[in-house]
Amino acid sequence: MGWAIALHGGAGDIPHSLPPERRLPREACLRHCLQIGVDALTSRKSPLDVVELVVRELENNPHFNAGRGSVLTTSGTVEMEACIMDGKSMRCGAVSGLTTVVNAISLSRLVMEKTPHIYLGFKGAEAFAREQGIETVDASHFITQENVERLKQAKEANRVQVDYTQPVEKDVKRDELKPDGDSQIGTVGCVAVDSEGNLAAATSTGGLVNKMVGRIGDTPIIGAGTYANSLCAVSATGKGEAIIRGTVARDVAALMEFKGMSLQEAAALVVGDRVPKGHVGLVAVSATGEVTMPFNTTGMFRACATEDGHSEIAIWDS
Repeated sequence: MGWAIALHGGAGDIPHSLPPERRLPREACLRHCLQIGVDALTSRKSPLDVVELVVRELENNPHFNAGRGSVLTTSGTVEMEACIMDGKSMRCGAVSGLTTVVNAISLSRLVMEKTPHIYLGFKGAEAFAREQGIETVDASHFITQENVERLKQAKEANRVQVDYTQPVEKDVKRDELKPDGDSQIGTVGCVAVDSEGNLAAATSTGGLVNKMVGRIGDTPIIGAGTYANSLCAVSATGKGEAIIRGTVARDVAALMEFKGMSLQEAAALVVGDRVPKGHVGLVAVSATGEVTMPFNTTGMFRACATEDGHSEIAIWDS
């Protein structure tokens, strides 16, 4: 048994030809955030503190689809969502429809700790943020020029777009278009376990490019995009509707709990069988310090480290 941490920056149709100017800043951010998490774990911060800390840092990086850099709805607005869960107590908090909160993950933790509820959304969540004195900014802070262009592409292609899908060429006929267009950035998440086997998971996202106003994805839904119990902690990424249908995060835990599977076996079965190919990736750790990061997409921005010295930052299959 030992501590372990894993984080992701989204899964999807990430081409091996991804230009260095898109790839390198994301890899650098993953490396930076992984070190933050490792330092926090080795200084004996709780896994709950660790995953919040790491996801906050990922939210603040405009290269990922969470916090600053969140993708835009069909109306050109941002609606962010996040979830955090503690494995030992199974306490959890979630938020959706945020437009001004700098760090959605921290508000989700306040929902967990300061209210009798699990999930707050939209105006109610925003009002709660103001009551708690959490940092807020004008909604324009979250809107990047890149995401304005992504929304324009999505509208031209008349489609909703998921993480890292490829650009639609303007001279391609509509009936030749790929199922998804270009979003190029991904949902973020982190899972951690300390040397005593305490677990936590956190996930944050801006959702889908050109999503309907009011759409809620898998990220804030306990058991879909985020889950933690005494056996494992899971954070998923990909096509939210498919992840919700597959109850992805909970199914990993359930296979361990009821079938006695290892973390790696359970995660591989869920990613391989429960969700259509091209739709999901996840990072997970177990109470015994195992790590797994499977995906059925072309790639997934991901990183992990364990107490025994293993460390990895990757995008595609090795």
